[in-house]
Amino acid sequence: MSDPFNTLDSLTAPSGTLHFASLKKLESALGASVSRLPVSIRIVLESVLRNCDGVKVTAEHVKQLANWKPNAERTEEIPFTVARVILQDFTGVPLLADLAAMRSAAARLGKDPKKIEPLVPVDMVVDHSVEVDKFGTAYALDLSMKS
Repeated sequence: MSDPFNTLDSLTAPSGTLHFASLKKLESALGASVSRLPVSIRIVLESVLRNCDGVKVTAEHVKQLANWKPNAERTEEIPFTVARVILQDFTGVPLLADLAAMRSAAARLGKDPKKIEPLVPVDMVVDHSVEVDKFGTAYALDLSMKS
């Protein structure tokens, strides 16, 4: 993260020192009323500030969003980057199959398959129910798996 507005701050937690992009410091640096922005805009602003790298997300992007006005004309895109993607098994399994297929294709072409990676962390939640047909015996698990 580049820090063009000197907003990097830290706090001490039981797990160690945590670093974050401070919207209070951004408000002081820009003279913008960041604290008066809607919560949803502040969440996006914090992400834009945290991901400010001078290339995909620039200081100008941060300034534009920090000076957001509810009725202003929308002419610019917001370079929002999510911190994580959570997939339910219904959508996650096809995604994993697609990643595996792309890695296989890369390997067949002589390329490094390890370069095929999501840009943000991905978690998959398997939430379907398990049916138990047999119980109360030493063979219950085996019988339930077979039925």
